[in-house]
Amino acid sequence: MENRIVDAEEQQTDSFENNIRPQSLKEYVGQKEITENLKVFIEAAKIRNEPLDHVLLYGPPGLGKTTLSHIIANELGTNIKTASGPSIEKSGDLAAILSTLEPGDVLFIDEIHRMPKYIEEILYPAMEDFEIDLVLNNDGKSRTIKIDLPPFTLVGATTRAGDISSPLRDRFGIISKLNYYSEEELLKIIMRTSRVLDMPIKENAAKLIAQRCRKTPRIANRLFKRVRDFALVQKNYEIDEELTKTALEKLKVDDYGLDSIDIEYLTSLINKFNGGPVGVETISTSIGEEPSTIEDVVEPFLMQEGFIKRTPRGRVATEKSYDHLKIAHNRSLF
Repeated sequence: MENRIVDAEEQQTDSFENNIRPQSLKEYVGQKEITENLKVFIEAAKIRNEPLDHVLLYGPPGLGKTTLSHIIANELGTNIKTASGPSIEKSGDLAAILSTLEPGDVLFIDEIHRMPKYIEEILYPAMEDFEIDLVLNNDGKSRTIKIDLPPFTLVGATTRAGDISSPLRDRFGIISKLNYYSEEELLKIIMRTSRVLDMPIKENAAKLIAQRCRKTPRIANRLFKRVRDFALVQKNYEIDEELTKTALEKLKVDDYGLDSIDIEYLTSLINKFNGGPVGVETISTSIGEEPSTIEDVVEPFLMQEGFIKRTPRGRVATEKSYDHLKIAHNRSLF
C-alpha cells in the first residue's frame, strides 16, 4: 500500500517536522492537561535535584508524543537519546544505549510496546535502581556483571498501551494519554507552521486544512506542506482559500478528511454488500488491500467518526456513510 497523505503514521517525507517542532511547553499547542501537569512534575524534580519520574505517553500516531519527549528534555535542561522498541534486539543493544547516558538525561524509546520481553526484563532494574545485570558467555562459561547507571528518565511512547505488559507499565510514574485535537488547536498549529516555514496562509485557508486533517497535527502539517507546493508552483506567495480547495481536491482529500481509499472502502461496503454486515477478509478482497491494512489504517478513523460500526457479524455502514456518499437509503434501517 502506498503512503497515504492522511495516514497519521510517520513517513520519510515528514523529516521537515523536526524543523517546526515547538521547543518548550509554552510553545506546545493542545494537550493542555498533560502539559500543565508536566510543568509541575518537571519543576518539582528540579527543586529536589532528582531525575523526573519515568513517563509513558500513549495515544494514536501523529499527536505529538515524540515532540513532547524532546520538550521534556529541553525543560529539564538535559540531553535526549532516542531509540525504537523493535531496534533493541539484544541485551548488548540496550547496554550500549544506557551506557551513553549522562546524569539526568532523557532516554526516549518509541514504539516501546514492540520491545522484546527479555529486553523488557533487563530494563526493570535500570528503571528502578539505575543498574543492569548483563550475562557474559566466555568459553562456554557464563557470568553476570552488574553495571551502574547514572540517574535518568525513560520516556516511552506507544500507540498500543494495551500491548505493554503490566510489570513495565507499573514502573512508569507518569502515564499520560494524548487525545485528538480540536479544530481551534489545529488552526493555531497550522498558523505557527506557516510562520516557521515563512509561507503566509489566510485564516480561512488554514481552517480548511484544520477541518480535513483528521484531528491530527502531523497530517495538518503534511497537508500544509503539499498545499504550499501548489502555491509556489503557481507563484502565489500567500496561500488563500481557493488555492487550498483546489490543492486538496487534487490530493483527493474530501471535506471530511477522507481520501480515495476511505471512499472506496465505504462505496464497496454499501454497493457490493448492501451496507453490511460483512467480514474484513471479504471487504479487503473487494478493494484489493490487506486485512491488516484495513483494520489498522483504514477503519480506526471511519469508526471514530461514525461512518461504520463493528458488529459480531461484521462491518456495517451507518447512515452517515450513505449521506456522505450521497447514496439513497431507507431511514428505517437506522
